[in-house]
Amino acid sequence: MSSRQIIVIGGGPAGLMASGQAAQLGARVTLLEKMETPGRKLFISGKGRCNLTNVAPINEFIEHFGPNGRFLRQAFHRYFAEDLLTFFHDLGVPTVTERGGRVFPASGLSSDVVEALANWATRNGAKLWAQSPAEKILIEEGRVVGVKTEHTQLDADAVVIATGGASYPGTGSTGDGYEFARKAGHSIVSIRPALVPLVTAGDVARELQGLSLRNVTVTVWTNGKKTARAFGEMLFTHFGVSGPIILTLSRGIVDSLRAKKNVEISIDLKPALDDDKLEKRLLRDLKEFSNKQYQTILKELLPKTLIPVCIKLTGIPADKPGHQINATERKRLRGWLKDFRLEVTAHRSFEQAIVTAGGVDTREVDPKTMQSRLVEGLYFAGEVLDVDADTGGYNLQAAFSSGWLAGRSAANPSV
Repeated sequence: MSSRQIIVIGGGPAGLMASGQAAQLGARVTLLEKMETPGRKLFISGKGRCNLTNVAPINEFIEHFGPNGRFLRQAFHRYFAEDLLTFFHDLGVPTVTERGGRVFPASGLSSDVVEALANWATRNGAKLWAQSPAEKILIEEGRVVGVKTEHTQLDADAVVIATGGASYPGTGSTGDGYEFARKAGHSIVSIRPALVPLVTAGDVARELQGLSLRNVTVTVWTNGKKTARAFGEMLFTHFGVSGPIILTLSRGIVDSLRAKKNVEISIDLKPALDDDKLEKRLLRDLKEFSNKQYQTILKELLPKTLIPVCIKLTGIPADKPGHQINATERKRLRGWLKDFRLEVTAHRSFEQAIVTAGGVDTREVDPKTMQSRLVEGLYFAGEVLDVDADTGGYNLQAAFSSGWLAGRSAANPSV
């Protein structure tokens, strides 16, 4: 059993997991949480349903993190989705697996997850200090010796930084961990919003506000070159676009916008039909409804909200009967259905980003333990690290796995 004094900074999923694991091994753990209650961001995750993880196999799972995903391989091999599901089932939180392998608590309530996790950590002996933000990590001769708060100074054999990123700052994720890491000598990869809605030019998105499109393909064009593609669901908002596939594509788009590149998205409204099949479909509809107006015929092809936009962008009069629509106009309609373009001009802020890209440079962290390679006794877990993934439960699993590994390593550094 460990007798080490450990301080965990941040009461999100990574911090709670690290605290409970270290305490379970006998360490004396103090969890410093700046907000009134822990797990504020976890509480609102997955639209309040908390997408805990994903049942994808580990290699596929890691691919969702991009190049930096390999850093998490050690943590995932030690503690992965099956372990996490067993953990929550044992805590009385059964789960369900939904489309795309996404896993949620069966109750559909993130509060069940937060409550079970916090109660488990404190039952194991972790002391939770709410409204107690850390002010400074104390380091002497290359090793951690304690943490200073507003009212006291705590000695420590190890400190776990699990402060989250900079997204949803109202939940307490205000980027404090980056400053702690920087002052400890660590490099910080430039942070930027990830899994974030996008702003588009013109009035089209505002005209379509609230419209959700399912089973569409969105292709990203950067400086005229095809750079990414995703299939699934998207949403129009008063400022632009959002929804699962837009959020997934946003990471690369944000980087392109920061590099001052021109970005467009192309929406294929009929991905199941190639040009030939779509041409036959249009010919059939125009023949079958030859005496009906163009705007009426479009009801067979598009959601009602999208019809006025289609009419405007294709330039075909709304009242033109089907039998008068010529080959040139038909080609124009077919082209628009397969390539509905919107220029992306900006992205929304950290306040609307689900996660933060960038963070503590993973080259300076040991993936086998989550310990700093620069400061003895300093550990990192969760979103503060430069690892982020697509939507679908991947980011939360990374928080739990890295928290599990950091907490156990801090309690037993020799293992």
